[in-house]
Amino acid sequence: MIVDIARIILGYLLGSISGSLLLGRLRGVDIRQQGSGNAGGTNALRTQGPWFALGVVVIDVGKAALAAWAGGCGIADERHALVVALLAGAGAAIGHVWPLYFGFRGGKGVAAVLGALLVLWPVGVLTMLVVALLVLTITGYVGLSSILASAALIPAAVLYAPEPHRPVWMAAAVVVAGFVLFTHRGNVLRLRAGTEHRFEKVRVLAKLFNHGSHG
Repeated sequence: MIVDIARIILGYLLGSISGSLLLGRLRGVDIRQQGSGNAGGTNALRTQGPWFALGVVVIDVGKAALAAWAGGCGIADERHALVVALLAGAGAAIGHVWPLYFGFRGGKGVAAVLGALLVLWPVGVLTMLVVALLVLTITGYVGLSSILASAALIPAAVLYAPEPHRPVWMAAAVVVAGFVLFTHRGNVLRLRAGTEHRFEKVRVLAKLFNHGSHG
């Protein structure tokens, strides 16, 4: 039990290594003072450009992948290993949103979720990416695509999560969907108010549909 708790705490400490804030310090900027004020990949892209954002994503996905791997490493019982690995990955996501080293003001946790799933359930990552790309290229809303991509994990877990631990994955999917919805609550409010930022350039499918309807 003590070792399991240590693995989860390690996950949180790894998650607290914020890619945008770490790279921002090297550049002499704090992106929490720019754009949306969020220390995540989307705001990094808007305010610092694609290469900076790529570095942010690599760090944020990588730290959660490491946390999930370390969480389950060396545990003989498969179910026990999965549960501890998921909790360590959850710790990384919590650290990403509330980082110990950066005043508990971080990102929204999606990159960390992807990193943990990349190690534990790659098909879940594929599900999230497909849904996110569909929603993003239709609506242009990053926050909405993140929320719906995370929610898609629930039916994915019901339909094809690995056996014999499907109930564990179903519970994890519900927690992930709720967590991402919570961290994106500001996006939901802005969507309702019609003030959410939209990436018009990525609305490829929407433009194709509109073109086809007028053709």
